[in-house]
Amino acid sequence: METELELSPELRTLLEKKAFGHVITMNPDGSPQVTLVWVDVHNGKPAFNTNTARQKGRNLSRDTRVMMSVQDPDNLGQYALIEGVAQVAEDGAADHVNHLAQKYMGAPYPNFQPGEVRIIVDIDVARVSGRGPWVA
Repeated sequence: METELELSPELRTLLEKKAFGHVITMNPDGSPQVTLVWVDVHNGKPAFNTNTARQKGRNLSRDTRVMMSVQDPDNLGQYALIEGVAQVAEDGAADHVNHLAQKYMGAPYPNFQPGEVRIIVDIDVARVSGRGPWVA
């Protein structure tokens, strides 16, 4: 992997907004899989949360390459494209999804399933592009 990049203050601000992201992972056949996600900053990195049984969770267990696009809800013509490597952790994932649910819904996460394993996905950022103040 290339040198990991730190988040700029502008990109951090975008990720802390109630902005939605699109996460791209790679299916076993090499085709891209895209999912709408809630985004956040966790451990100083762009982050999202998922269930290991979902396709993106299964894909990341095999191939940790990930891309995320995030559109600025306050300026729809601005967006960030974040490329990097996923770092996956189960510790604290239930609390993290509850934090995200509070941010996006104003209530605790309502969709826990019996036996599900939640994960926090932090992205070690290799490249940021797009359109906005976070692009050099």
